[in-house]
Amino acid sequence: MAEICTTDIDSGNNTNGLHLPETHSCQTPSMFSWYSSKSRGDGYGPVLVVVVIGKMASGGEAPESWYLALLGFAEHFRTSSPPKIRLCVHCLQAVFQFKPPQRVEARTHLQLGSVLYHHTKNSELARNHLEKAVPQFEDVKFEAASLLSELYCQQNLVDSAKPLLRKAIQISQQTPYWHCRLLFQLAQLHTLEKDLVSACDLLGVGAEYARVVGSEYTRALFLLSKGMLLLMERKLQEVHPLLTLCGQIVENWQGNPIQKESLRVFFLVLQVTHYLDAGQVKSVKPCLKQLQQCIQTISTLHDDEILPIMHSMQAGYLEKAQKYTDKALMQLEKLKMLDCSPILSSFQVILLEHIIMCRLVTGHKATALQEISQVCQLCQQSPRLFSNHAAQLHTLLGLYCISVNCMDNAEAQFTTALRVSLAHDVYKVCCLESKRMTTHQELWTFIVTNLASVYIREGNRHQELYSLLERINPDHNFPVSSHCLRAAAFYIRGLLSFFQGRYNEAKRFLRETLKMSNAEDLNRLTACSLVLLGHIFYVLGNHRESNNMVVPAMQLASKIPDMSVQLWSSALLKGTS
Repeated sequence: MAEICTTDIDSGNNTNGLHLPETHSCQTPSMFSWYSSKSRGDGYGPVLVVVVIGKMASGGEAPESWYLALLGFAEHFRTSSPPKIRLCVHCLQAVFQFKPPQRVEARTHLQLGSVLYHHTKNSELARNHLEKAVPQFEDVKFEAASLLSELYCQQNLVDSAKPLLRKAIQISQQTPYWHCRLLFQLAQLHTLEKDLVSACDLLGVGAEYARVVGSEYTRALFLLSKGMLLLMERKLQEVHPLLTLCGQIVENWQGNPIQKESLRVFFLVLQVTHYLDAGQVKSVKPCLKQLQQCIQTISTLHDDEILPIMHSMQAGYLEKAQKYTDKALMQLEKLKMLDCSPILSSFQVILLEHIIMCRLVTGHKATALQEISQVCQLCQQSPRLFSNHAAQLHTLLGLYCISVNCMDNAEAQFTTALRVSLAHDVYKVCCLESKRMTTHQELWTFIVTNLASVYIREGNRHQELYSLLERINPDHNFPVSSHCLRAAAFYIRGLLSFFQGRYNEAKRFLRETLKMSNAEDLNRLTACSLVLLGHIFYVLGNHRESNNMVVPAMQLASKIPDMSVQLWSSALLKGTS
């Protein structure tokens, strides 16, 4: 989900730091600077603070002064290097000793809850303080509700987080910043539960609210986030008009140039993803070029390398894909040193999944196996990551088994991948009370296509093979809209016909594959189709026509580079010479 940016709506406080109530002066008491200059390390700081501030309170000084002093000390300890969280908590707890006004007490509960949540493992105490802050004043309760719902989710108390957020959303309509932020947060929660319908509804509500309050930037974020979820649901007919509207909003918005470029990047990422999901590698090039130019404009990387990698892989430029992957993985390692966000591990797994497939094609099998092991280790660190990538992991193992000609093991891995993928979708269906399974259709089709190739090579699994081929018939009701996967299905049909000696039928399927792969620059499919056609002509005794197919296949395979196609081509050329 996109991070909400609120440059054009009312801003709120950052929950990570300690903040002053808006009615208080931001002047720090002089004794704070005195304490900082002494840099006490003997552990008596909090005692000295309480004694001095106790004298201030008993001496009739304004509550703001002693409160600001404690807050200043707490923030000093929190931001020390290394942070002195225990001393920070002592200072905040000392506030309650002076029976502060209710507003100060509520904010202190919020600040204690925030510090304990972000910097300690004492989640129960953090929860206790946040629950005390939630029913309080407007400038506290929304922030407390947001933070408390995060804590509930961390403790797997999702059923407690959702009503808390819904109530906060209901009463925050006069506070645009928090209303929008809470809508995003609840939508994110529904997304994590795979309830994309409810998430889309909330994002639609947010987009309309942002339009009413005149925040076009936030409206664009809501709409783009909704577009992202619609892409996940494969509701392509709804995606197109929404992206068209988003494009108009982004172009017409006159605001901070960097933020405008960030919106444009988000918009172009969705467009490029839309094309790649459809396997339209050639059609995506203009959008991908615009995306790379926008990224250069805002001078940042983060996750933008993933789309060029996907494009390079589908187009068959594997050396370029490896170059992008190495660059992106280095950047991710740097980011993980600064931030342990789970999304970084997700990106790392996705990058490794792509590079593993590159390694297998280019013949670096040992390296691929090491990287599969790395993916396993990453997934073991997060149950959610393992749940989302278990099917992909078994698929990668199946591809590795094919590369080393272990067809029985490949079959076992692919059937396990199908079972895991189906179990994931059944869980989602139970959650959504829906009979449609969409999220993993492309993965399912990819697995079935590779499993069919295994059955063809084994030569004795006819019943299972025909059952699979009925479900991925490229001529009739193909299960996904992917141009690339449909072209691959034609290739599988051609491969089967070749093994069965039905050469004219094989040529028809392979020519259809060539037609589709040439239309979208799917170079690896083109090379595989050419060399198989060359093999057919070789079997038929037409060596001249065989050479006409195999030579360009060899050239293309060398460019990719694809070791198996190169070896296959070399053997055919040797036989025709």
